[in-house]
Amino acid sequence: MAHLHYLHPQVAPGIYIDLFQACATYESTTLEFEDFPRVNEDVWILGKKYNLQQHRNELHEDIRSRLLITYRKNFTAIGGTGPTSDNGWGCMLRCGQMILAHALICRHLGRDWRWKPNEHNSDTYTKILKSFLDRKDSCYSIHQIAQMGVSEGKGIGQWYGPNTVAQVLRKLSLFDDWSSLAIHIAMDNTIVVDDIRKLCTSALGKQKGSTAAANNGASNVQSPWQPLVLFIPLRLGLSEINPLYIDTVKKCFTIKQSIGMIGGKPNHAHYFIGYYKDTLVYLDPHTTQPAVDINKWAAVPDQSYHTKHASRMNVMHLDPSIALGFFCKDEDDFNDLCKGIRMLVVEGQERPMFELTEERPSHWPPFQPSSRISDRPLGAVEATYDVPDVTYDTDEEFELL
Repeated sequence: MAHLHYLHPQVAPGIYIDLFQACATYESTTLEFEDFPRVNEDVWILGKKYNLQQHRNELHEDIRSRLLITYRKNFTAIGGTGPTSDNGWGCMLRCGQMILAHALICRHLGRDWRWKPNEHNSDTYTKILKSFLDRKDSCYSIHQIAQMGVSEGKGIGQWYGPNTVAQVLRKLSLFDDWSSLAIHIAMDNTIVVDDIRKLCTSALGKQKGSTAAANNGASNVQSPWQPLVLFIPLRLGLSEINPLYIDTVKKCFTIKQSIGMIGGKPNHAHYFIGYYKDTLVYLDPHTTQPAVDINKWAAVPDQSYHTKHASRMNVMHLDPSIALGFFCKDEDDFNDLCKGIRMLVVEGQERPMFELTEERPSHWPPFQPSSRISDRPLGAVEATYDVPDVTYDTDEEFELL
């Protein structure tokens, strides 16, 4: 087969990506981007609405400011003797990185922050980006996710589902004092408000919030609320998505706390950031690029982590196994999220996509917030699995809706 080449718009001129390697996990794909039509209609991107005639440039700037994290090759072997590329197995791990990266941008820079190409971006942005580089000492690297996945029963090089990658990110976040996130995974299609309040206002949360504030030069005052990342794993059908939930899925992108959705086609993951009419807008990790070696550069070369060209797919082609994501910076933000979920997802729905309840069902075991991880170098994370485990369903065992 002849190799085709595509000049990536965000890679240095003259550097080509081999399309033979830009492959999906179990099926071929092409790197063709269809721009939005110039019509008087709206697109929703992560809680923001853009008119395709009036706000076209703003739309592209928003998409370009998301971190695009794709397959990489020639990085240090995972675990010392494992893979040096995640081509063919790491797409859901990369989608997990992308959705969490957006949460960190909201946490440290704000939702309205915009990336400026060919300019010096803030040190905070650089610190976020470094958290996802393909190095064993980066907190959310492919190395850390793959090795922490062993504690979820996933071998290195094995494909993840949305729930598994959310569980792994929750565990890794306990090592990230700088971001001080509380990651909560709502299982059994139910958000328990009281559980989240306990998690975000626990002694753990206050201690970590105080540490983060001190590191950022803020006054040494305990934070009453730990910033929240909420994942909601769902299975919206057996082999195909139930059309009953299509409108609700799209409505979730209109909630201002949305950080998107991870899912895709069967064994072919995407990071969904919005919708236009009956199509979902997504960032695609299925391009293999060389790993970034920061030792060769004075600053992190970040052009390959951004693109203004998002892809689209018909919402009916979505695999039924997904995970929704939301970020709440404080308690008022969480209260507003609950209000939006009640209005758009729960009330007036014959079969809500998921439930929101104030208290934990009586037949459930008591809720226990995750224990604090003692301070360790980030490089020690990959060899440490003493993060408290909670019994959850696997990706294949969701309650069908």
